[in-house]
Amino acid sequence: MNDKTIQLLLIEDNPGDERLLSEMLKEIGSARISMTAVASLDEALRIIGYVVFDLILLDLNLPDSEGLETFRRIQEAAPDVPAVILSGMDDEDIAVGAVQAGAQDYLIKGEVDGKLLVRSLRYAIERHKMREALKGLSLIDELTGLYNRRGFLTLAVQQLKTADRLGQRMMLLFADMDGLKWINDNLGHAEGDLAVRETADIFRETFRESDIIARFGGDEFAVLVMETGGESEEAVTDRLTGNLETHNAWGDRSCPLSLSMGIAHYDPAAPCSIEELLEQADFLMYGQKKAKKKS
Repeated sequence: MNDKTIQLLLIEDNPGDERLLSEMLKEIGSARISMTAVASLDEALRIIGYVVFDLILLDLNLPDSEGLETFRRIQEAAPDVPAVILSGMDDEDIAVGAVQAGAQDYLIKGEVDGKLLVRSLRYAIERHKMREALKGLSLIDELTGLYNRRGFLTLAVQQLKTADRLGQRMMLLFADMDGLKWINDNLGHAEGDLAVRETADIFRETFRESDIIARFGGDEFAVLVMETGGESEEAVTDRLTGNLETHNAWGDRSCPLSLSMGIAHYDPAAPCSIEELLEQADFLMYGQKKAKKKS
């Protein structure tokens, strides 16, 4: 990565923002990024057809396209190229929608300096390469389509290395489904499998595509989140709990879905192994489950 010049396509119709980004990249002399800029979606689609890029950085609102449709058109044209969105809109719904649709990151204009920009671009490329390398390997849980334990540990080890190199904090959420045994025993394993799949869908809805989401088997799930946006533990758990409540409110469920959770934090200044991080999160999850049984 450090020896190769990154070929970046910038899709931005504001000349001032283009100049600012160019200056940011020049400030980071070691970045080795060559930037090609276009001002419309139509120009971008044309140049993607005959130039190979390592990464795409785009604004969602262009003269000939607006919102998430801009990203979708780019993704259709260049599905193998990672994309980072740089937008003037500080809109959480659009940001979540973008990363769920496949964007590697969502950055806000005016809140990004050269160092953060380069870090995000490099991280997006590395993460994309890791995911591509895992395709076709037996690292996917058949029931849910999420990573299995082996897939999670394979990716997580690489993520720890990236976090150490970038000096980036992470959080690991470990969750256990409440009452899956009761569902299997009383409603049948087909209903239990449905509950597991629906829980997996809630995790996909809650977290970004850039996060590592896995089913460890049975009723256990794990998510490794890079803390790039300063998102708090409370915000993560509130979003997950809110999505569970929304799901349970829809339809006639004989047994609502529920999770016990624990979150452990990784600090590159005090490194530990992924196994140690899982042990911490599991301990905290068990404490929450124990407290639920007492109440």
